[in-house]
Amino acid sequence: MAANWRSLRARVNGVECAGIVKANAYGLGADRVAPALWHAGCRRFFTANHDGALAIRNLLPDADVYVLNGLLGDPKDYIETGLTPVLNCLGQVETWQSHARRAQRALPAVLHLDTGMHRLGLPPGEVAQLRERPELLRSLDLQFIMSHLACADDSDGAMNRRQLAAFHQMRRGLPEFPASLANSSGIFLGPDYHFDLIRPGYAVYGGNPTPGRPNPMQPVVGLSAQIIQIRDVGPGETVGYGATYALKQATRIATIPLGYADGYMRAMSNQAAASIDGVAVPVVGRVSMDLVTLDIGALPVEKAHVGTWVDLIRGNEMLDDLAMRAGTIGYELLTALGGRYPRVYSGGGVS
Repeated sequence: MAANWRSLRARVNGVECAGIVKANAYGLGADRVAPALWHAGCRRFFTANHDGALAIRNLLPDADVYVLNGLLGDPKDYIETGLTPVLNCLGQVETWQSHARRAQRALPAVLHLDTGMHRLGLPPGEVAQLRERPELLRSLDLQFIMSHLACADDSDGAMNRRQLAAFHQMRRGLPEFPASLANSSGIFLGPDYHFDLIRPGYAVYGGNPTPGRPNPMQPVVGLSAQIIQIRDVGPGETVGYGATYALKQATRIATIPLGYADGYMRAMSNQAAASIDGVAVPVVGRVSMDLVTLDIGALPVEKAHVGTWVDLIRGNEMLDDLAMRAGTIGYELLTALGGRYPRVYSGGGVS
């Protein structure tokens, strides 16, 4: 993970690289991920909400910590804990500016412009009002003006160019603050998208930021479970709830102790595959709350027994393939990983 972050920073030739640790660092544990990124050289961290930001602040007192969802709750909580809100509407700008006046000091902020995603950020009309009221920004320590790309994973998509042009246009008439636009996939769109700060998330955690092309990132996450039972099952028999899988020939069915309660989604039923010693073994029958069943008939008997380890995620390709088979994205798989797994962290310079 740390190597992925460093490689992305190196790719942008001196542009600063933030760490995205929202959603408990994409489900991998912000308490371990954030210190590892700090050790790698990261100094700016983005979270979704105040509680997530406060957790990072407690871990890393000297870090710059940003709250993407903006000013929610009492602004005094942000001031007292040294958290920086991403201001997503003119009302939040006004509120933060009024608190800056009361505090008699410039308060840090990031200004988010909506360049066409229509999710968060100031729309063009509010940006026009902001140009007419420059006093709103004078009492703020505005660290970045940012926007977010909607279709960066489609490198040939026209939406990227439209958003880039909109970002340039909306910044005109505003003070010359540093800018940030590129997420993981946006980094690979080229230097026009890099500006002063990149904000990679999924790529740091091993996901492919260039769909349809080889993954340039190193694998980060592995998920494994041990076989707890094996059954010989004859042709015509069925497996699992609803009898959704009928065997065409005799085989061996292995059961492993995880399920949708652990984030291994029910949508993977009869779709996904695991791996034993590099051999693919399909998921057969419905994924249960706590159990998954696998057809291990392709393996020699001596290769699979009670206690044998099965890889559910092994390397980047397996992560993205599993997501595709489940009809979702790797982001959802990572953030859904449940709390029942024993977790092992290694490397990164942090014990």
